[in-house]
Amino acid sequence: MPFYEHVMIARQDLSNTQAEGLIEHFGTVLADNGGTLVENEYWGVKTMAYKINKNRKGHYAFMRTDAPASAVQEMERLMRLHDDVMRVLTIKVDAHQEGPSVQMQKRDERDTRRERR
Repeated sequence: MPFYEHVMIARQDLSNTQAEGLIEHFGTVLADNGGTLVENEYWGVKTMAYKINKNRKGHYAFMRTDAPASAVQEMERLMRLHDDVMRVLTIKVDAHQEGPSVQMQKRDERDTRRERR
């Protein structure tokens, strides 16, 4: 099955447990359609570059999945219909990277592009 990575932005007025509940809900949608939620990360409330639906902040979540295309399409369809989800980004990848995503790594652990003077 193909590998996918999803980033979801939920409304800022949700609680942390409700935002994490959305991840579990969409993980069960994948499981019902023959896919698996490999890993998920809740990135927290972050400020966005521009307002979306009159919201300046949003709950960010990251999911790594292993699912057929039909399961991903159904999950995306339900995400777009859900009132609490503002934006969704899905990317097909060749393989999942080990460890936490770049967003969750500390600055010291990240690879630097160039040395600062």
